[in-house]
Formats: sequence, C-alpha cells, structure tokens
Amino acid sequence: MFRNYNTFTFDEGIFGFFYKILRPIEWLMTYVMVWCHKALTFVGFEEGPGLAWALSVVLLVIFVRLLILPLFIKQMRSMQRMQALQPKLMKIQNKYKNKQDPASREAMSRETMKLYQDNHVNPVGSCLPALIQSPIFMTMFYVLSAVPFIAHGTHDPLGAFTKDVSKEFEETTFFGLKISDNLTTAQGAGKAVIVVFIALMCLAMFYSQFHNVRKNLPRASMEGQQYKMQKMMAYFFPVMYIFSGVAFPFAVLIYWLTNNLWNLGQTLFQVYHMPTPGSPAAEEKEERDHRRENNRRARKGLPSIEEEELAKLKQMEEEARSGKKVSHQREQPHRKRRKG
Repeated sequence: MFRNYNTFTFDEGIFGFFYKILRPIEWLMTYVMVWCHKALTFVGFEEGPGLAWALSVVLLVIFVRLLILPLFIKQMRSMQRMQALQPKLMKIQNKYKNKQDPASREAMSRETMKLYQDNHVNPVGSCLPALIQSPIFMTMFYVLSAVPFIAHGTHDPLGAFTKDVSKEFEETTFFGLKISDNLTTAQGAGKAVIVVFIALMCLAMFYSQFHNVRKNLPRASMEGQQYKMQKMMAYFFPVMYIFSGVAFPFAVLIYWLTNNLWNLGQTLFQVYHMPTPGSPAAEEKEERDHRRENNRRARKGLPSIEEEELAKLKQMEEEARSGKKVSHQREQPHRKRRKG
C-alpha cells in the first residue's frame, strides 16, 4: 500500500517546536543505534539490511533504561514513602473534609507539610525523575519515526542517520515484515505480526500497572475515589495504545514492546523485593523472610524463631515466679578489692 512520505507531522506545530529543542538528544540517539549495529555486525550478524538493525532498536532501549536506572531507583523509593503515608494523609483530609473556611484549609496544608517533613518525603520527588525520562523517550520515538522519511529524502539527515544508512534501516525485515511498515502498509501475514506486537505491548503495560495497584498499595489506600482512579488508569492507558499502535512503524512497536517488557520486569522486581510498607506485597515478603530465616536456622541446627521466642517467654515466666527482677542491661564487671 502507498505511504505518503511528503510530510513528517512531528516537525509541525507545538510538537515540532519541542522536537527541535531536543535535537541534541536525537542526534546522540542515532549514533547509539549505529554503534549498536556495528557491535552486532562485529560479533557475526549480517551487515546491511538485516536482523542487526532490529536488534539495535532493542539495545537502544536497554542502553537508555540502564542509563536512567538510578533515576528509577530514586523514583521508586520516593513513591514507596509517599504510598506509605497515604493512610495518614487520608486521615488529615477526612479531618477537614467538610471545612472550606480559609483557617481550616491553612491548617490542613500545615499538617500535611509537617507530615512530609517529619517523614523526609518530597511530594514532587516521584514526579521529577519521570519528567527527566520523558524527553529521552520522546526522542527515541521521533528518531525511529523519522528514519523512513530520511531514506526517501523528505527529511534532512539526522546525526548518524544519513540517507544511505536510513535506507539500510528501512529495508530491514523482522518476522518477515519491513521494519518501516505499519498496520496499514503491511501485507498478508505482516498485519498479524503487528497485531501480535500491539497486543503484547498493551498486555505488558496493563499487567505492570495492574500488578502494582493490586499488590503494592497499602491496604488502607485500597478504597475511595483515588484507588478507583488508579484501577481505571490501569485499564485505560493500554487501550489507548491499541489505537495509536495502528499508525506506529514496526520499529516503534519493537521499541515500545521492549520498553514495556522492561517496565514489567522492574515492577515485578520492585513489588517482590522492595514493596511498599503495609501493602499485600510487604506482608508476603515478611512471610518469605520468616520462612527463609527458619530454614537457615534449621540448616545450622539452631532453634526456629518461634522456638526462640517461646524459650524467652518461659525464661521470663520462671524469673517472674521466682521473684527475680528481669533486667535487660548488661552488668558491668566489678574490680576485685586488694587485701590490705
């Protein structure tokens, strides 16, 4: 099917303004992709149009995700602290729920800020890393979308993507489908491949959000309007990608699927190893840690946690019955007096 390469819409309007500002990052992205391609051909992949270009998209995503991993860790810890405070925040909000006078609003604001300060929480701390990440992913999307236009001469070369390099990229096939095709230009089985990629992309995004809402929120936060909104967003955003994915070039779908699978992996790791205090995931982690500690003690022939606690309780009862005063302080050594 014919595709119009005369107008690249991302260079127009307000988006065009932002993409021009991000041009240095776009320029760098093209070189990262070309370096990834050269590395793959060096280890034996075919030069020119081929699998190496498709895998370079995957490596680009991995490279960027590793680069911003410290930001993700900072964001994750900030979100954990914020989520752990939700029950206390809800108590403050309920306290001033039907009070609209300026004094009450000021008091609610003051108590909220004191809660943040006492717990060393920055309310915008979880948003700032996301704002830094957004331009990076916008440039990745722009570069992958611009390549076919560069190959057809309707877009100026961009960094390492000259017209010849872009032609190589555009002619690459993956799963029997040209990497520059979308659902409307793909032929035969290629349409099914794109549908599968869109479905996997949406499912990965949905389960990542659904799993986090279901497992990683404090139980006290699993009620009310805010919780309903979070559940609705878990269903709503993947549906949006179903419609937008129809127009994405296959290279962009490779990028989005890789990115969403990475997000899913991060979410599963976070919920399992670093859950929010008071959440169902935190309760499951406590049970796992308890079992592991008992298994460790059993391997070393030590009493279990329960047996140790029971022994301490019996000792306290015996001391109480014998009239001894229980002291948990370490007795200081006494120096012997010398005989005169």
